[in-house]
Amino acid sequence: MALTPTAVHEGSRPELEVRNLVKRYSTHATVGPLSFSVAAGEFVSLLGPSGCGKTTTLRCIAGLETPSEGNILLDGASIEEHPPNRRNIGLVFQNYALFPHLTVFENVAFGLRLRRVGAAELRRRVGLALDLVGLPDLAQNYPRQLSGGQQQRIAIARSVVLEPRILLFDEPLSNLDLKLRLAMRKELRELQRRLGKTVVYVTHDQSEALALSDRIVVMSKGRIEQIGAPREIYERPANAFVADFVGSSNLLAAAVIGTDGGATVIRTDRGLRLRTVCPAAAGDRVIAMLRPEHIRLLAAGETAGDNPFVARIKQATYLGQDLHLSLDIDGKEELTAVTQASAARRLAAGDEVTLAVEPADIFLLTR
Repeated sequence: MALTPTAVHEGSRPELEVRNLVKRYSTHATVGPLSFSVAAGEFVSLLGPSGCGKTTTLRCIAGLETPSEGNILLDGASIEEHPPNRRNIGLVFQNYALFPHLTVFENVAFGLRLRRVGAAELRRRVGLALDLVGLPDLAQNYPRQLSGGQQQRIAIARSVVLEPRILLFDEPLSNLDLKLRLAMRKELRELQRRLGKTVVYVTHDQSEALALSDRIVVMSKGRIEQIGAPREIYERPANAFVADFVGSSNLLAAAVIGTDGGATVIRTDRGLRLRTVCPAAAGDRVIAMLRPEHIRLLAAGETAGDNPFVARIKQATYLGQDLHLSLDIDGKEELTAVTQASAARRLAAGDEVTLAVEPADIFLLTR
């Protein structure tokens, strides 16, 4: 089995292209039109809430759904008319879909037997696939004898053994507990890098998409809201939906009141005055995005900086490493801030605190 990583060549033809894809279920239930591309060796996630169309898009790429309109191209060749078994695409399902009556070896070998691969070659490729996922000693076990994480790895081995051009994943970690999900997330990314396989990955988990992806396609209501690298999506969201869905945000309706020393000055609809480095014209109606982790809790005597404000703590929620604060500003504005949990020893509901946020950490969205 070929295991040489495939390099991503900038400017080269994408390995996978989705062009103006539309899937209609009724006049009121439509996905698309969607257009995006995936380069060879790239890890791209389709991210969005339940019902946004990400799994439908994945199933159209795999051949399990027929598009109403549009094209799907693999290495420049149209494949939307091809049946699933002729697309050279591997799919890992959410529920793993292992055969309970077959051993691990036979589960992984199933597709090879359908292709009438010779016995010696079959044993070699199954052994190599099990080595790849770190489970060579479980070949004679049955799925019921495996943990959730082991079953997930066998499902990956079953796809990899067929040597597909592209691997598709439909929320493969959603059935695992948090600790195992984090461990498997790391293993999955390392495996993809070793293989150099092109991956399209469906998830509704923002942290999962941020951790795994080279690029993220953010979807909502059957449409694409933004495509970009994880840092771009998080720090420079295209609109309020992306800002609110990817991570936690304070989104404040505001108006631009002018400039001061090169900074843009805004006033929120509830009276909070802030300075930002984002350019905007006086009179513009905007939404100011403040990430909770960028709101800094000031110690006594500490210099306030450009955007100080006083707030009262409505609630302090201890989450181990972090302390989440619900803040009230003069009964007008409510914000959420995140600080180190070591502050839990001295902060409680009702306390008055001074906070600040750097102008560079306030991002303006068009209202």
